[in-house]
Amino acid sequence: MATSKRQLPLCELLQILVSISEQRPNCIEVTKEIADILQRKDPMYALLVFVERYCEIDLSSRCSSGISLSTMGSPQGNRTPSSSVSDVNPAATLVPKSACSTTSTASTTSAGSSTSSILSLPQAQDFPTSTPVNSKKFADSDSSSGVFVRRGPIQRNHGPNKEERGDLSVIKERVLSAVSDRSLNSYRSGISDAPNSRSSNSSKTSAVMATPTGVPDEYRTHLLWDYYKVDGNKIPKAEIAALPLSSQENLLLDEVLHCLTGVRESLLVPRQPDPTTVGLARFETGFDINMQLDRSLAEMVQDILPLASHFMGMQKIATATDGQGQVMNSLNEALQDLTHDFYLLIVQAEQELRQHRLTLQKLLYYLQPTLWVMEEIWTSLVDIQLSDYRDAAVLTYLHERIKRLEGDRAAQQLIIGMARKAAEPYMRMLQLWIQKGVIVDRNREFLVEDNEVIHRDELPEHYSDDYWERRYNVRRDHIPSFLEKYSDKILRTGKYLNVIRQCGKRVMPTQEMHLEFDPTSERHVSVINDAYYFAARMLLDVLLTENDLMGHLQSVKRYLLLNQGDFTMQFMDACEDELTKNVDHVLPMTLENLLGLTLRLSSARNDPYKDDLHCELLPYDLVTQMSKIMNLKEEYWQAQPRLDLSGLECFAFTYEVKWPCSLVLNHIAISKYQMLFRQLFYCKHVERQLCKIWKENSIAKKFSPQAAELYRSAFTLRQRMMNAIQNLEYYMMIEIIEPNWHIFIEKMKTVENVDNVLRLHQDFLDSCLKNCMLTESSHLNRAIFKLCKICLKFCDFIQLETSLGPEDTFSERVKRFDLEFTGLLISFLKQINTMAKKNTADCFMNLVHRINFNAFYSDQMDKLCAKDAMG
Repeated sequence: MATSKRQLPLCELLQILVSISEQRPNCIEVTKEIADILQRKDPMYALLVFVERYCEIDLSSRCSSGISLSTMGSPQGNRTPSSSVSDVNPAATLVPKSACSTTSTASTTSAGSSTSSILSLPQAQDFPTSTPVNSKKFADSDSSSGVFVRRGPIQRNHGPNKEERGDLSVIKERVLSAVSDRSLNSYRSGISDAPNSRSSNSSKTSAVMATPTGVPDEYRTHLLWDYYKVDGNKIPKAEIAALPLSSQENLLLDEVLHCLTGVRESLLVPRQPDPTTVGLARFETGFDINMQLDRSLAEMVQDILPLASHFMGMQKIATATDGQGQVMNSLNEALQDLTHDFYLLIVQAEQELRQHRLTLQKLLYYLQPTLWVMEEIWTSLVDIQLSDYRDAAVLTYLHERIKRLEGDRAAQQLIIGMARKAAEPYMRMLQLWIQKGVIVDRNREFLVEDNEVIHRDELPEHYSDDYWERRYNVRRDHIPSFLEKYSDKILRTGKYLNVIRQCGKRVMPTQEMHLEFDPTSERHVSVINDAYYFAARMLLDVLLTENDLMGHLQSVKRYLLLNQGDFTMQFMDACEDELTKNVDHVLPMTLENLLGLTLRLSSARNDPYKDDLHCELLPYDLVTQMSKIMNLKEEYWQAQPRLDLSGLECFAFTYEVKWPCSLVLNHIAISKYQMLFRQLFYCKHVERQLCKIWKENSIAKKFSPQAAELYRSAFTLRQRMMNAIQNLEYYMMIEIIEPNWHIFIEKMKTVENVDNVLRLHQDFLDSCLKNCMLTESSHLNRAIFKLCKICLKFCDFIQLETSLGPEDTFSERVKRFDLEFTGLLISFLKQINTMAKKNTADCFMNLVHRINFNAFYSDQMDKLCAKDAMG
């Protein structure tokens, strides 16, 4: 009840002890003391103190009851008579069904008592997984199984309390037997029929067990015996050299079996560990073999002892790594199973020894396969411990170890079993992630990390769109090698499921999913793939079917890429006066009202998503925005002081889209659309101003030939400006945006998952930005901006009556505009030529051929190139 795997609660154990001792004189005081000990120390220690405290009770008044305590059974099943005690017999109830030993199990008899050292251990019926941690059922005191009794010189008790002390020793012996490992019982019972066996006529004796020293209780509680030295009365033994060879072998076999499970013996003495050792030597145990042994026996024992060293090293590592994550705990559980199998093997060898059919040669033959396998396990564990591997690193190591053991099938199968067991908690976390999108990882062992600190709805606007991109990420140092190739797929699977859950959809897969690590068939790979395709198809259906992603994309193209021609013209007509003001004087509410009016008067009124379109006044011009978007740094999105800009230079459409379509149309994608829109919109405005000049100056046809000659150079310059701006617009809209949009739509028809949608959409935007000269170089973008500026200045000069200087004439002013525009245009075309030489796959040369269709600028470009070449 105190030491089994299924221990009673401390309160129930205390109630049992009270029921045993409630009729005794000092019951209350002892009960308080035991309750205090149960709160601080091991329950087994409390039981021994419970027995010790009643040694002061005068038992003579109860000797007449006729009830006697029997000592442990002899090999013949006889009982050793002892003094009759009426109330002490219930102490037998302290013997649990399953016992667990600690260093606190040692007790000493009172001073002045003369005892003989006798340790009688019953035979085990089953074997535990450790010694003495997890013992199970033990034989009753009247068992007929053989018992090995170690005897020393018998000294009878003298004095008035000899009866009392003898009965108390029996109680202690029964309690100590309960916590002693049954494996040791069966080992010692191997020579139970020897002359040393205790007879029924032996005098009353008491078991003496010295208190262990030098090792903390906390450490000893969770470890095996580990050749722990117990200081106590030494039992004299006969000189081993004086025994015949067969007797030496029998005695040596008994000690070898004890030594294999960590029990210290006299012929095979473990060497004191050196605390300064490093590497493998830290986990090795050396032995000194008695020099009096026969040389042939010593040689054979020398071949068996490495198994004891490996087994004990394995137990030390399991103890040291206990509680260091779920993977290590699961690996230690697998080691406990191996330990149980090892004990069973020792039990079988012991049975052979009891039947006098075991020799050292046979034992070495039986243990040889186990020795090889145990050495491999021990080496693997030592490598893990020395390299300080944890969680995924342990699984990676075991997976690689399996590959290196192709020639050793037995060792490989054991390592495979250990790897499967160790991977169970990791694979459970993986299954929960790819099946439900949930992470349960208290020890931070899983490859996916959840970075959520606040709720998605509480995040800043600029962060909420790519929230799911940043929330989950893969920790590369926590990926087992057998999952390395599938880490990104695993990450996306759980992310998809979380997106689906945010949309209010059920994420449970339709078929049963069982995920386990199988290095032989890699069935886990197919489970991961199935989960990924399920999540990808479901999310794709949510996006394309339920939330009409393609409809939103068409709407964005219609407005932000000026695909809706009549709407664009009507909006510019309505807002042109407002946008020509300084940006500080533009009223956003006015723009919003004009936008709503235009949407309902144009053909855009049939668009179901027209209300998602809004006006925005940015605090920077297009060139500044391009730099901010391309750098992709968070600080660029902080508000900055506005420049002295017009409303037209700061104006842009924005498109608000709800979850989950914001996965695709996130704020970065909308910003890229805005860059394309602002360049097209500005060029469209310049084109409209140049057209106004032609309309307003059509009256020049009525002038006389001399007066008309004055305007001829101005009309020629206007036509060249119109040609350049219109070809620039045509190039961007017809040769770049439309072909790339067609390619994007065609690929979207065969898309299989959301990642492909994101990639295709990003490729479309990047290709448009690159070929529209918005990402290659800021010089091209600035050149287009300067060309548009000179065109607007020229339009203002023609339209408005401006006063000229005394030395300035209309013709000279037009000529200066001509020289400035031509110089900017030729420089722009030269830069495009230079870029086209580096990358012939781009479409920039098409723009050059369109603007310079009649080679009007070729001679000037050649001269400029020659001038640059000459330095």
